[in-house]
Amino acid sequence: MTYYTGSLAPVPQANKAAYEDHASRAWPHFQKRGALRLVETWGEDIKPGKHTDFIRAVQAKGDEAVVFSWIEWPDRATADKAWAELMTDPAVEADMGQMPFDGKRMTWGGFAPVLSEGTDRGAGWVQGFLLAVPAANRQAYADMARQAWDGMFRPHGCLGMVEGWGEDVPHGTQTDMYRATDAKDGEVIVFSWTAWPDRATCEAAQAKMEVDMDGQPMPEMPFDGKRMIWGGFAPLFDTAKG
Repeated sequence: MTYYTGSLAPVPQANKAAYEDHASRAWPHFQKRGALRLVETWGEDIKPGKHTDFIRAVQAKGDEAVVFSWIEWPDRATADKAWAELMTDPAVEADMGQMPFDGKRMTWGGFAPVLSEGTDRGAGWVQGFLLAVPAANRQAYADMARQAWDGMFRPHGCLGMVEGWGEDVPHGTQTDMYRATDAKDGEVIVFSWTAWPDRATCEAAQAKMEVDMDGQPMPEMPFDGKRMIWGGFAPLFDTAKG
């Protein structure tokens, strides 16, 4: 089953081109170990939140952008084997050189999709999400996501949606996805994204959905929405585009 490595990184705005080059040099090392695709998206609509946000997730500084990325693998076994090799292969470090961002503040994890609808290929805009969901609510969360796709996202022009359920999300010394979402005991990290033709379509859809919800009671959610993180990202590097 498809498996994803999802990550967040703080990258100096001045290093945007260097980061894209870094991703380009990294891709052959992933590809030869079985990766199907690498996508890097650059934060362009990241707003501070009251409780959690992408900025605090990676302790981003004023001159840094948040990068939302994923690597697609055919299955978890391929991903685990690849990462074990990458961490011990001296050729990788020699080829990659100095990273154009602070790797100590990067967060990542391994995710299996509980929902994957439409396509995220050819997207001109991505909305990224990070949240914590009680483990017991996995099916309820998947059901809610499907209802959102069928009733809101797809009818308003969304190309695709992927909801990744955390299976291998490590705790970090400085940052991690648990701290980013203020996760509680028994909660699982969800890393997800929606793909749109462009930013304008996404923002128009948001406005329409807000109108549709006006005056309606808020539906009961299987997670704490106050700790959900989201933001808008522009594709920077996507191996599916050649």
